[in-house]
Amino acid sequence: MRHPDLPVPGLEWAFHVDAALGPLEDHGMTRVGHRRIIPVVSGTVTGEIEAELLSGGADWQIVRPDGAIEVDGRYSARTGEGELIYFHAVGIRSGAPDVLEALLRGSDVDPAKYYFRTMVTIETSSPRLAHLQHALFIASARRQANSVQYDAYRLS
Repeated sequence: MRHPDLPVPGLEWAFHVDAALGPLEDHGMTRVGHRRIIPVVSGTVTGEIEAELLSGGADWQIVRPDGAIEVDGRYSARTGEGELIYFHAVGIRSGAPDVLEALLRGSDVDPAKYYFRTMVTIETSSPRLAHLQHALFIASARRQANSVQYDAYRLS
């Protein structure tokens, strides 16, 4: 039973990420499972944060036996003022086998046909952006052939 004194979390849109991706690196079966790494090569962050994604980040993925993909994305961005921001996005992408196969082939699939959600945390040394480190963000994402986009919502 829900406790009446505890606040009910809400969502407030905060920012949009559009990341350009490099070629998928399929490492095959490792000691922890089927490992894939997808480099983040560039992109933008718009909304409460205005920044350019830097190359060098990636999505480290484990493809589970049930076909779902555990996502562990880590990448950096730089604002126009030179402030650095580190994003860490952990989540799940799942769906029907044919939908996941279409995504792997690079087909443009309606994001309503699969589940792709992440929890995003932020690190920065910027005093102006420090408040972002005191929140969790929940994101709804879309995978396309050479990019991933998501809208991040501050969890209140």
